[in-house]
Amino acid sequence: MTKNADIVLRTEGLKKSFGSLQVTRDLDLALPAGARYALIGPNGAGKTTLINLITGEMRPDSGRILLEGQDVTRTGTAARVRRGLTRTFQINALFPDLTPLEAVTLAICEREGIAGQFWRSLTAHEQAISEGFEILRQLGLADVATKRTRHLAYGQQRLLEIALALATRPKVLLLDEPAAGVPKDESAMLFRVIEALPEHIAVLFIEHDMDIVFSFASRIIVLVAGAVLMEAEPAEVRDDPRVREVYLGSAHHG
Repeated sequence: MTKNADIVLRTEGLKKSFGSLQVTRDLDLALPAGARYALIGPNGAGKTTLINLITGEMRPDSGRILLEGQDVTRTGTAARVRRGLTRTFQINALFPDLTPLEAVTLAICEREGIAGQFWRSLTAHEQAISEGFEILRQLGLADVATKRTRHLAYGQQRLLEIALALATRPKVLLLDEPAAGVPKDESAMLFRVIEALPEHIAVLFIEHDMDIVFSFASRIIVLVAGAVLMEAEPAEVRDDPRVREVYLGSAHHG
């Protein structure tokens, strides 16, 4: 049983509706420090809405979000990032002409509050550059550190998104379909990197590929119609008839 002291992220009774459509229903979730949890469910289950609520991109109608025991329900997205709650975002749409090293160094400078000086003298930020290169090395991107982002393979771009997130020094990392659009051989590599992230970082990822989910998640949360159907270890989830019913499409849960 996980002790409360080990829980880095918790949601309590989260509710969110769009008009008459209830997308999140009294949703309780507890993510321990260092966890590798998957969030799965059919289309329309409310997975991305939940991530948006946790990160502050949406406000819940009711309920609470706690980060290390502190209520952040009304805290802005940027403040949540500073407290250690980070999600990945599409790097290619934002920094196509920067190199990975420039992008990650800029993210580190932003974290340190010196991003406004970033372009004045890159050599003045040797510590940030060194940290940025080390992050890229850990993710297997050292060889492309000085290549323009737009020219990276898609799997490398997704790894760079994770590198940018790591630059914020997260305690919780939220990944919304990190392997989406990535070729099968690259997606396995991508998840090996995710699996090898520092042990103190709790990871919650949305993923549709069940082979990936069962290979890499230590625990799986199944979301159906905005509520948790079950949360268990992969073997138990795999064998549960309710989960099979949902994924066979014979249960119409939205």
